Amino acid sequence: MSSSGTTHHGTGRDQLWSVDEHLDDILATVRPLEPIELQLLDAQGCVLIEDVTVPVSLPPFDNSSMDGYAVRVADVAGASEEFPAVLTVIGDVAAGQGEQPTVGPGEAARIMTGAPLPPGAEAVVPVEWTDGGLGEGPASGMRAHSAAPEGASGEVRVHRPAEARAHVRARGSDVRAGDRALTAGTVLGAPQIALLAAIGRGTVKVRPRPRVVVMSTGSELIQPGEELADGQIYDSNSFALTAAARDAGAIAYRVGAVTDDAEVLRSTIEDQLIRADLLVTTGGVSVGAYDVVKEALDSIGDPDDEEGLGAGGGVEFRKLAMQPGKPQGFGTIGPDHTPLLALPGNPVSSYVSFEIFVRPAVRALMGLPDVHRPTARARIAADKALTSPSGRRQFLRGRYDADAGTVTPVGGSGSHLVAALAHADALIVVPEGSTSVEPGTEVDVVLLG
Repeated sequence: MSSSGTTHHGTGRDQLWSVDEHLDDILATVRPLEPIELQLLDAQGCVLIEDVTVPVSLPPFDNSSMDGYAVRVADVAGASEEFPAVLTVIGDVAAGQGEQPTVGPGEAARIMTGAPLPPGAEAVVPVEWTDGGLGEGPASGMRAHSAAPEGASGEVRVHRPAEARAHVRARGSDVRAGDRALTAGTVLGAPQIALLAAIGRGTVKVRPRPRVVVMSTGSELIQPGEELADGQIYDSNSFALTAAARDAGAIAYRVGAVTDDAEVLRSTIEDQLIRADLLVTTGGVSVGAYDVVKEALDSIGDPDDEEGLGAGGGVEFRKLAMQPGKPQGFGTIGPDHTPLLALPGNPVSSYVSFEIFVRPAVRALMGLPDVHRPTARARIAADKALTSPSGRRQFLRGRYDADAGTVTPVGGSGSHLVAALAHADALIVVPEGSTSVEPGTEVDVVLLG
């Protein structure tokens, strides 16, 4: 797009764009979404935009890591099965309890896991090291007296000595007040949300997950579950791309297949703009007589159109030096300059195009510093050489073996071979300058897992 600052090589519609030029143009146009404050569970999957400092140490007090008895070290020194230490039980200490009994010489307090270490106590002896109190078995003793009132009398026999701080979780042993809990740029998953909750944060400032609307085009498409008529096929692309958008971190909405009618498509896109941070279409972008996406969007870009689709700047359709995925469209539409990526309709072409172009756009909207899939170098494991068209960057499906450092091609190069795609976990990248790749040759691999 002319507004992106990308330098174009060649002129007009016959220009052949490189993969990198097209992607650079997309990433130069897409901007991270504005930050918002969200409740913790609403922030799942979002990117943190600020460092979070711990306001209170975790744990906030010394507490027991075991069910047992809080004791003084001197009182259990030398204790054994033959000569147990006999201590007076002065009460219970439960998790969440406010005031605790003070443990003096010759005394013990029954304590539960997570309960604060009472004053005077220096260690915790597990209930398994004792008779459980009043001569009962260890387990039954803890159960029988767990509800005893503070100040309850009784004795406990301790059969093993304990060192100072034994079975005590120290205050601040997890994180200390003033520590950095999380750094800006962290994607919030379940463990991060747990930490935020544990330090008392009810809300957090994040970039929201992008809302991606996916729609496929074609009068031949019907929904899975319906019965096929002559000339019809099931719409798989919108399902694949919606799932891929969710995998990338987006909130994705799938729109049912739109018929080959330019006005219907324009109207559908206008209706979807209200809930879209990014629009993705699939199909109708090449040079056929019924390439409805080009017909509907090709003329968009009227600078006087302040309300319609053209207010965003318009969509440009391009030919790329890649296989599969030569025809592509990209631009911004509507009053909010919503990015739109128009992908080809063949199943493999659309999926590969999503991985190479749309996924990075989604990650850029999230504000992530690294928007690309991880890559690796691997040797081709095949019986014969792989062929590739001259001047095109080819993306072949493959199975990657990290232990062996190899990648095995799956299926052929046809852009309709969706079954092979389902068994692939990597894309084999054959560079533009290569027309043949011999077995054992090392290549770049895009990891999809």
